[in-house]
Amino acid sequence: AKKWINIRKSYGNFYKVPRNQTKLTIMLEKLGMSYDGRPHSGLDDSKNIARIAIRMLQDGCDLRVNERIHGGQLMTVSSSAPLEGAPAPQMPRYRN
Repeated sequence: AKKWINIRKSYGNFYKVPRNQTKLTIMLEKLGMSYDGRPHSGLDDSKNIARIAIRMLQDGCDLRVNERIHGGQLMTVSSSAPLEGAPAPQMPRYRN
């Protein structure tokens, strides 16, 4: 993976909070959620990050790639850069 979404950056930018308020447990707490699982378990951390991402999408955040590796260096991707790849999945629409 040479490109990814740094949820901490996206969270801070979307909810307008400083970097020190983007630790996993703090993000969950501010969203009214509790940590599920064992702290520092890679699988449990991933599940909790996914819960944050889902909530951000529900709140209207447009999650975009915001970091990448180029020539071995970590680089920030501009939020104004065009979207690459497939469009973001849409929630299914149900007819009444």
